[in-house]
Amino acid sequence: MFNYAKVIVNNSSIKLDRLFTYKVPDELLGKLQIGHRVKVPFGKGNRKLDAFVLDLEEYIKEDIKNIKYIDKICDRYPMLTVNNIKLIKQMKVKYLCTYLEAIKVIIPPGIIKGVKHKVENFLFTGKRLEGKYNKENYMSIYNFVRNNEGIYNKSKLSKEKGLSLSSINTLIKHEFLIQRSKIINRYNEKKYNDYKEVMLNSNQSLALYKIINSKDIKFLIHGVTGSGKTEIYMHIVKKMMEKDKDSIILVPEISLTPQMVERFKGRFGTNIAVFHSKLSDGERYDEWMRVKEGKVKVAIGARSAVFLPFKNLGAIIVDEEHESSYKSDSDPKYNAKEIAELRALNEGCKIVLGSATPSLDTYYRSKKREFNLINIDKRIDGVDMPEIIVEDMREELISGNKSIFSRKLYSEIKERLIKKEQIILFLNRRGFSTFVSCRKCGYVFKCDKCDISLTYHNNSNFLKCHYCGSVKKVPKTCPKCGSKYVKYFGVGTEKVESEIKRCFSDAKVIRMDLDTTRKKNSYEKIYNDFKMGKADILIGTQMIAKGLDFKNVTLVGVLAADMSLNLPDYRSAEKTFQLITQVSGRSGRGSKKGKVIIQTYNPDNYSIIAASKGDYKDFYDKEIKIREDMRYPPFTTLFLINLSSKYENKLIKKAQSIGIILKNKLSSYKDLNILGPCPSPLSKIKEKYRWQIVIKGNINYHIAENIKKMVYSLLEHVYNDIRVSMDINPNSLL
Repeated sequence: MFNYAKVIVNNSSIKLDRLFTYKVPDELLGKLQIGHRVKVPFGKGNRKLDAFVLDLEEYIKEDIKNIKYIDKICDRYPMLTVNNIKLIKQMKVKYLCTYLEAIKVIIPPGIIKGVKHKVENFLFTGKRLEGKYNKENYMSIYNFVRNNEGIYNKSKLSKEKGLSLSSINTLIKHEFLIQRSKIINRYNEKKYNDYKEVMLNSNQSLALYKIINSKDIKFLIHGVTGSGKTEIYMHIVKKMMEKDKDSIILVPEISLTPQMVERFKGRFGTNIAVFHSKLSDGERYDEWMRVKEGKVKVAIGARSAVFLPFKNLGAIIVDEEHESSYKSDSDPKYNAKEIAELRALNEGCKIVLGSATPSLDTYYRSKKREFNLINIDKRIDGVDMPEIIVEDMREELISGNKSIFSRKLYSEIKERLIKKEQIILFLNRRGFSTFVSCRKCGYVFKCDKCDISLTYHNNSNFLKCHYCGSVKKVPKTCPKCGSKYVKYFGVGTEKVESEIKRCFSDAKVIRMDLDTTRKKNSYEKIYNDFKMGKADILIGTQMIAKGLDFKNVTLVGVLAADMSLNLPDYRSAEKTFQLITQVSGRSGRGSKKGKVIIQTYNPDNYSIIAASKGDYKDFYDKEIKIREDMRYPPFTTLFLINLSSKYENKLIKKAQSIGIILKNKLSSYKDLNILGPCPSPLSKIKEKYRWQIVIKGNINYHIAENIKKMVYSLLEHVYNDIRVSMDINPNSLL
């Protein structure tokens, strides 16, 4: 009999990041299980807190005076499984996070906040009408309910049918009508058109055979855009269903979820869970519970879906595995690909990564045979890859063309509109103009809270900060010199939309970026409108660059292809190659030949040349050599320490002091290189100044844990004034 429980209390203080021992009361002996959420008395005041049971013991070695008892169990069954707890412990090591941070990404926040099933009372008929109630006004209500039993609650009946709420209440009071409670499903029950199964070609069949029949558990499908990776995923899921096993399909963007949901529900029926951050707490609770209770076999979602509590996982599929959106920016800074790999190892399921442009880290690991590499170099049904043309915008400028469209792109757009074919225009920057400045003195309008220029949005006539969200009206005069020469510079998706409407006034245009997709279901609406031909041109940021499959798109225009080359990131060339290749792949996916026009001021860059040729191997060979020479991942690890505070001077002094101590303490590790401390690339966000220290080298768990302890001990007395965030990239601490 387990008499003692080791728990983690629901308190985010770093000092409480340890297991606390409680006695199990007699009435809970044999009932309490590992993974249960419980109420416990905590602290001097015995305040009742939620806690999570991570271990049970018959005896304890430590001598605890006045040991406290667990108060009660909160749920019918454990919220965490044994595999969850193993994963939590791995995450704590791997991501330098607390137990509670790991628990809170595994259990949806709504559950911890107390969200439950939604229950409503619906109307049914009771005893027959009699006496003074046998009148027209009561009879009409009674007869309507009799014909629609269990469909209406009283408020809906009153509002929609114009029936007297007072009369309805009277009938309920005298039991002529009865209310019965019913659980309301908050998940998507929409029916989808059939998505018929198609016969796999030889390349797809070989890929499926290898994945299903190999003893390996880790696979990478490197398939060109349009090679039919989604159909392979569907066949994997079907095979798992035949074995009574569950599957998770991860997509990097919520914008891709409607398409994947449409296909999977069209093939396998509506009983598929959908899980992502745009759902309400109630919707997430319902979907999570459907998985927990074994009511669904398949789930589709963004990165948080990787934690869904399936009991018999057969496969985790990570589509567009190269995408940076699989990495969380908040603690714990997990990568969904890494979590999928850990679950595969822990639970004995398959992990299948798929991409036309695999991340260098993943491809490098496949070369080392850590992943079983499956190459597919042809599109399905013999469809040709699109023709790709690189337009040198320097030449356009010399010839007098100051438009955001090259002459070639302009004529191709015109031709496609005449042919009633669709066009995608890609620019990885939203807004109307990228910054606003004074032409007289050069003053640039910046956010008061962040060290970033404000973006002008024409539709609202406001300047907006894309980091903290603050907005301000566009001033008519320069605050520095008082001149009226305030001008907009740069181009965003809103500006592209404006120019398209000016140049092609008859064209129907829609835009997909963060500004147009804030409302619920906006992704699905834009996707369906464009798919059904309600628009000729789709303009968007990177959310349109991958995965979307529109058969009538025959032209893709990549505006400012070299924009991502200028990012202060060692992966900038890789991101540029991936973005251009992915968005190019949206063209010519049907029976009509596709064309892609890449506009750039840097046509000689190796990543742009390789993308224009569709040559991943050429890009990989060049980039991996640079990474090795410069000692960047995957040949080394980067450990980022980010310090932030409202108090700039205090922050600088503390960052410099930490830097000196780390250099002294780590001096015995000859291959470690400490860069900084210095201001972060964005040195101020949301009124907080930011400094960073980067440690570069072969960093194992022991070194990482020592660094974490050192930094926290050095911040102990100023932690409320200076906050710290740590990240390891790529994370090799498996």
